[in-house]
Amino acid sequence: MRPSFQHLRALAPSAGNNYAIDWSGIEAILTDEFAAMRSTEQSPLHHAEGDVLTHTKMVVESLVADDAWRGLPENRREMLFWTAVLHDVGKPATTVFDEYGRISSRGHSRAGVYFARRFLMEVGAPFRWREEVCGLMEHHQAPFWLLERDDPEKKAIEISLTCNTADLCLHARHDIHGRICQDAQRVLENIDLAEMLFSESECLGVPRDFPNDTTRIEYLEKHDRYLGFEAHETFRSFVILMCGLPGAGKDTWISQHCENWDKVSLDDLRAEMGISPEANQGVVLQAAKERAREHLRAGEDFVWNATNLTRQKRAELLSLFRDYGAHTCIVYIEPELDTIYAQNRGREAQVPPKAFGRMLSKLEPPRIDEAHSVMWDVKSGPFFRGTHFIMCETAGYPHVLGWVGPGSENIPHL
Repeated sequence: MRPSFQHLRALAPSAGNNYAIDWSGIEAILTDEFAAMRSTEQSPLHHAEGDVLTHTKMVVESLVADDAWRGLPENRREMLFWTAVLHDVGKPATTVFDEYGRISSRGHSRAGVYFARRFLMEVGAPFRWREEVCGLMEHHQAPFWLLERDDPEKKAIEISLTCNTADLCLHARHDIHGRICQDAQRVLENIDLAEMLFSESECLGVPRDFPNDTTRIEYLEKHDRYLGFEAHETFRSFVILMCGLPGAGKDTWISQHCENWDKVSLDDLRAEMGISPEANQGVVLQAAKERAREHLRAGEDFVWNATNLTRQKRAELLSLFRDYGAHTCIVYIEPELDTIYAQNRGREAQVPPKAFGRMLSKLEPPRIDEAHSVMWDVKSGPFFRGTHFIMCETAGYPHVLGWVGPGSENIPHL
């Protein structure tokens, strides 16, 4: 049984316990994960200290001893602490030996994020707290090699929209201090240079600001856009792309806030076409896209209603909508996990538990770099980012009206 979020917070060292690390308490809630990390070898070239768990403990102990970490606000200390504990939890599942006996763990950051997101959802961590940890884990190696990228400035800015880059650099330093390797000094210098780049790009510890939403999207997606560029904004229509697990409440949200909008619903199309959710969905998706094109060609606002759980699936649709001059907005729904489970069980087309578990394990909530605007309707309450997302309070709940700019709520990183 997973612990509560309050228990996780209590395990983070503080001045009150003289910054002591309760390794037995941490292992008690990550028993299987620690066992796997303990038995996973690492490359002696980069990790002469030994297995993954040995490295993890060295990283955490180095972080907790740092006055820079101790001087941070409590919330950031706790997020960085759990980032350090979990940052290599994906290595056991991704570590392989090649034909020459060399060890690699490609993809371990992403695998670790999938585990951490589900783990933190199950313990009830607040959405923004959880996603900050996931962002730090996803990019925890980025400062090592950022200056070697073809376009390091663009990558730095992209990362700043995902996590706190100052905290990312702090973690990266302790990731190096917590290992034995011959190139430690060179990598630490790379981290210093990465931190300078974040600062020069106006995104050290803050998300990079843009004149408007279209400028942000075009800068990140197009190779010929530079920071001084400002895109002209005109939109032919407004498209909302729903996102959330089965049973999260997407249909309810639409009925409450977009009742009169045209809708493109994959569930409705499946029923209309007589196609089972377990069957090949290609024909359903193509039919949905054609209906979307009809609305887009006519300049009509509409809602695309499906789970859209991964960034890759959303990207294809959002690109289609923008090609027709639409303003794109993602609305992500995530109540309490127990509520989602219960509502899925109550659906006529219930997703079986095993399939639901697979969906939960691959969940990627949307980020602001994906669309013009994003609204996250989560258990702590709805919040949004984007200069063209206008809402008014209706019975204490945001109601979508349309768009206007500028004036976005500044929610760091999300």
